Amino acid sequence: MTILDPGLWNSLPVPALLIAPDDTLAETNPAAELFLNLSSKSLAGAPLWDKVMIDAAIEEPYARARAQRTSLFVNDVDVGSGERPPVQCNIQFAPLQGSDGYMLMMISPRELASRVTLNAQSGKAARSAIGMAEMLAHEIKNPLAGITGAAQLLSMGLTNGDLELTDLIVEESRRIVKLLEQVEEFGNLRPPQTRAVNVHDLLDRARQSASVGFGAHMVFLDDYDPSLPQTWADPDQLLQVFLNLLKNASEAGGEGGVIKLHTFYEQSLRVRGKDGEPVRLPLQVEIIDDGPGIPPEIAGEIFEPFVSGRENGTGLGLALVSKIIADNGGWISVDSIPGRTVFRLSLPLVPKDAQDVEED
Repeated sequence: MTILDPGLWNSLPVPALLIAPDDTLAETNPAAELFLNLSSKSLAGAPLWDKVMIDAAIEEPYARARAQRTSLFVNDVDVGSGERPPVQCNIQFAPLQGSDGYMLMMISPRELASRVTLNAQSGKAARSAIGMAEMLAHEIKNPLAGITGAAQLLSMGLTNGDLELTDLIVEESRRIVKLLEQVEEFGNLRPPQTRAVNVHDLLDRARQSASVGFGAHMVFLDDYDPSLPQTWADPDQLLQVFLNLLKNASEAGGEGGVIKLHTFYEQSLRVRGKDGEPVRLPLQVEIIDDGPGIPPEIAGEIFEPFVSGRENGTGLGLALVSKIIADNGGWISVDSIPGRTVFRLSLPLVPKDAQDVEED
């Protein structure tokens, strides 16, 4: 029998857990079930630290807080479970007043937005920088074409030793042109043509394309939520995102590496929109690979232009992915350790007014 008011307990908007005196879980609210991706039945009576995994040494401070019946606050720690990847959160432990040794634990996931969802000042600076890059890309491509043509003409009358030099000029010029074309793509990306989209159809198309091309050396697995509703996005742009992420995972993986496609619904996920108001993004798509992971020194900037963890990488693929997801009203994040890298896309539902139009 509950020792808490059921109405209040079930209406709490953040994950909350009631911890018994022996540090087992006495009760969990619906938000906690969704956050941990575990049912209240599987959580009831289980040891706290077996079900709630926190990437910080807090067991000793928690034990002191319990013994002294004081509160404990822990900020900016990764919290997860065996059924879901960790998320950065703030945590609060507090003794339950009027009870005999019960503690209340409340988890507050950090509200994060895509790195390309910028405030007005930084957004203006970013747009100016991208505009300058586009202009330079356009101007540089013309003389590069002349250099390439001149090198090819020179090669016609050269011996083998000198041919290597002209071939190098042509090869490097073409590589620079390819880089410049990717820069131009940022500015040329049309506004999203959004409509109701079946995420699984697009994932299957991207997987089929990858498995016969750049990802032929990889093993693809899927773990789809069959009840996942449609999202509201531009299908061509979302397909481009999936292909870019699969290519990124394939290049990171070796022969026989595994790429897993995972979808699920997370009711509680909200991020801060461009207007500062919270936005629900419950549709989750994860692309998981078992490669070496993202180098720690660039992990915090992986979605920024010209940041790459690969030799000769342009650093524009993930920046473009981030831009597309932000333009389509979604959010992208990454969690990476050696042997497991997870790119997670959080996408919006089809707006109710659009559903009504389709029904009519």
